[in-house]
Parts: sequence; C-alpha cells; structure tokens
Amino acid sequence: LYAAGLRAPKAFKVFLGAKVLCTLLFPIFAWILCTEFAVGTDSKLLLIVFAAGLGYMSPSEFLNYLVKRRRKRIGKALPNALDLLVVCVESGLGLDQAITQVSRELRDGYPELSQEFAVTNLEMRHGKRRAEALKNLGTRTDVDDVKKLVSTLIQADRFGTSIAQTLRTHSEFMRLTARQRAEEKAAKMGIKLVFPIFFCILPSLFVVTVGPVIVTIF
Repeated sequence: LYAAGLRAPKAFKVFLGAKVLCTLLFPIFAWILCTEFAVGTDSKLLLIVFAAGLGYMSPSEFLNYLVKRRRKRIGKALPNALDLLVVCVESGLGLDQAITQVSRELRDGYPELSQEFAVTNLEMRHGKRRAEALKNLGTRTDVDDVKKLVSTLIQADRFGTSIAQTLRTHSEFMRLTARQRAEEKAAKMGIKLVFPIFFCILPSLFVVTVGPVIVTIF
C-alpha cells in the first residue's frame, strides 16, 4: 500500500474491506448470471467458487498494478529530478535544501517523486541521519535507478567528494542508460511484430488477394 502511494491511516482497513466485499459480491453476480442463463447445478457451483476466488484476488492485482504504475512514473521522472538537483547544488544549496527545492518544483509535473523527496526531507528534519533517510528513499520506491542514485549519494557523502560533480556524472550515466534501453526496445520491436502480423494482418491480406480468385474458380 505504501509503495502504491496509499498512505492514509485507514488504507489497510479499506483494502481488507475491498477484498471481503469483492469476495462476497462476485459470487452473487455469478449466481444471478447463472440463474438468468439456466446454467446447470454443477457448472453453477464451479462458477460461483471461481468468482469468489477472482473477487478475493482482484484487489491485490489492482494494488500490484498501482505499484508498477507508480514505480514506472518515478523512474520516468528521475532524470529531470536529477538535473534539477545538479542545478540546485551547483547554485550553492546543500543536498538537504536541494532535495526540498526539487520536491517543490516537481509537485505538479511528477507528484509521485515529489512526495518521496518530501518524505525524505521530513525524515532528515526530524533527526534521521542523511544516509538512513536516503536508504529509506530507495527502499520505499524500490526503483533500481533510485537505489543507484541513493548509493552514489551515500558514498559521496561518506568519502567527502563533491556532491555536484557526483550528481552530474550520475546524470550523464542515467541518460546513457536510458538511451541504451530505448535502443534495446527498438531492436526487439521487429520480433514483437511477428505475431500481430502473422495472426491479424496476413489473414486479412489473404482474404483480400486470394478471396476473389477462389470465388472466380468456383
């Protein structure tokens, strides 16, 4: 729930209530449909049990979808946030103030990453060490790029190297990684198009080209 961005105090109770409600409602709908279409007793019982299982699993699957979507948005927002961090640090702000400023700037465009930065800033303001707060950032988001950034910042802070230079180097590395991922997806596109072409386009093409010939022959 926390990874999906659902941080309300009653989120867990609402989630459990949704599981119970779906587990009860899905079999009722299945029973109504089976009664409407006059399904046999054995098949009706099987469909009701299947509907109950589906209702029990559907909130969890929807929650997993929310988690994956949020992680994808955080990963997409990270390069721009990293560029903003570089600008803020090079302009003279400390890392803590830079995280606060980036959180404010990203509030409208990338609310998910802005919330995570805001939580990290609150943890540091309430007494947690910077390394611990940054580790919590990587744990909460569970995004590989964020974890790499966190590890880089912790090492730079531990060994006393320049935060600005570290951020700039890591930003260039992330841009290169993103470009390589895009090139990899483009290279896989031809293979992924084989099945749609074979099952969707070629049958229609055969109907258009060969159909009139077959009609003429008959």
